[in-house]
Amino acid sequence: MGIFIAFLILSFLIFFHELGHFLAAKFFGVRVDVFSIGFGKKVFTKQIGDTEWSISAIPLGGYVKMKGQDDTDPTAKNNDIDSYTSKTPWQRIVILLAGPFANFFVAFLLYFGISQIGTPLSPLFNYSHYMQPVVGGFSDDSPAKKAGLKEGDKIIKIDNTVVKSWEDIGDTIQKGKDTLHFSIKRENGLLLDFDIKPIVKEQKNRFNESVKRKLIGIAPKVSSESLHFSPINGIVFAWNETIHASTLIFQSVKKLITGAVPANQLGGVISIMDVTAKASESGILPLLFFTALISVNLGVLNLLPIPALDGGHITFNLYEIITGKPPSEDIMYRLTLIGWAILLSLMLLGLYNDIHRIIG
Repeated sequence: MGIFIAFLILSFLIFFHELGHFLAAKFFGVRVDVFSIGFGKKVFTKQIGDTEWSISAIPLGGYVKMKGQDDTDPTAKNNDIDSYTSKTPWQRIVILLAGPFANFFVAFLLYFGISQIGTPLSPLFNYSHYMQPVVGGFSDDSPAKKAGLKEGDKIIKIDNTVVKSWEDIGDTIQKGKDTLHFSIKRENGLLLDFDIKPIVKEQKNRFNESVKRKLIGIAPKVSSESLHFSPINGIVFAWNETIHASTLIFQSVKKLITGAVPANQLGGVISIMDVTAKASESGILPLLFFTALISVNLGVLNLLPIPALDGGHITFNLYEIITGKPPSEDIMYRLTLIGWAILLSLMLLGLYNDIHRIIG
């Protein structure tokens, strides 16, 4: 059942990505010949207007086929008024951006829905950003406890930096000096000052890298197992989490490229299906979180400047805007072949890693 739900969710996200392209293309008067969920042999088709709506046998992607567009041959042209290639570079860029934008918008809506249901205190999102800077506990070797802090103390300032959320505490400590000046407000309203010298420990970050961090050994005060937001604050939450998830994925890609994260950490479609299936068995909130994260992932990865992706086509159109002429057809063709080779290599690497993990 979990695998079936995972297939449905992946198809749902692909549908909205392609729907973004479809709606933008229709807005600019471009004829869309095919709208397909999946690749390969078509198992279901229905003609609606000019467009053939299809479900294909391999449900691991999707595409819209616009008149005048051929991803296998970027040199193909059609100058009819309803052709993709007859549109201005700016119009083509909007059509290309509409797919990733649809994924970001879906993620935003999912995060908003989560905020209204009640957000669990989970590492799946940046909950420390929304928590009050109130001490709820100490580690065994806590420098803060030794300095005199107590449970219930609210941290107001660290040195000259005003603290507004629990997230601010960690960020300020990492940037601060060897000894930090804390201004706190006790539960009885008393204002006190403490000098605390953090200890340095090696920890694993979210990318599984070993990093040295300054710590003062405190934990947040948790009043319940979930956070609740008003509709207005829910919109802010959804915006922040969409940006936060996008940033994390960009950082992950950067670390893969630089080698900071080893290539064997790259997962493929099997990993996506497996994690989504497990999330569906854990409840509606974990499933919504992972669906939002995958949606952001699709949006970000499609914006990478690889010629076979939306980002690569956007790059070609930006070149045309800047130089006033389209790129060389020969260069476009060669770069597109390289782009497809990169994508195929990444897919095969992800598949290999998935199989290796399953066997392991």
